[in-house]
Amino acid sequence: MRIADNWQDYELIDTSSGEKLERWGKVRLIRPDPQIIWKTPKEADWQKADAHYHRSNKGGGQWETLKKLPESWQVNYDGLVFKISPTGFKHTGLFPEQAVNWDLFRKLIREAGRPISVLNLFAYTGGATLACLQAGAAVCHVDASKGMVQWAKDNAALSGLSDRPVRWIVDDCEKFVQREIRRGHHYDAIIMDPPSYGRGPGGEVWQLEEKIYDLLSLCTGVLSDKPLFFALNSYTTGLSPSVMAHLLGVTLGRQFEGEITADEIGLPESRSGLTLPCGSTALFLGR
Repeated sequence: MRIADNWQDYELIDTSSGEKLERWGKVRLIRPDPQIIWKTPKEADWQKADAHYHRSNKGGGQWETLKKLPESWQVNYDGLVFKISPTGFKHTGLFPEQAVNWDLFRKLIREAGRPISVLNLFAYTGGATLACLQAGAAVCHVDASKGMVQWAKDNAALSGLSDRPVRWIVDDCEKFVQREIRRGHHYDAIIMDPPSYGRGPGGEVWQLEEKIYDLLSLCTGVLSDKPLFFALNSYTTGLSPSVMAHLLGVTLGRQFEGEITADEIGLPESRSGLTLPCGSTALFLGR
């Protein structure tokens, strides 16, 4: 497992009974996590939370504000600045475990020895986009949500990266890649962070297990002749790192020379000293 353990402004304090206690800057939040099936004692820190997200039996949920909570605030990670704001779907606008991938992307880009163009699909609020821009790459940031793309733009401005070479695209990822193939555009690296389930701007249904192979196959058509890397993230419980590695093997591995690895990624837990698994990343590294 690769662990995102370089945070200063984020801390996973404790986990118990389907929930996690986190510190985002100076704000403490309690959020649900279905894989936390242990029922260890909740220490006094849990009583100091600023807000608590409760799931509803009818789907979704809502925040219970326990103390005065700002509408938004900022956290920093190694020169990158992100706006944090609790949303109606329990999220805060950032997946802190992805920092371990941001570090890797920056290293690969800086050591490439050539200009690198990156396509970031399902790019959300731009964590990976900002990391790649910071390392000197040109990035095409694509997400179906106009609000998320604007949030990513805000994060770029906070990080002092607004002047970097970036295209902000609100579109269905599959349709965008199809158009890029027709235009003859190519990228040296692709980052893909698809949801388990979602809908595009036109109501298109996305089901990961049904769509991912076809989209991976399609994306090989926009890769340059010597790709630097291809990263596939997943939060779907049933999609193991080995399955993800196999997906890259039967798509990219048949067209490009390189190495394929896949690992869980996780966050260190302060209370127990253990690591909470937070999904997986499969990586193709070109030769």
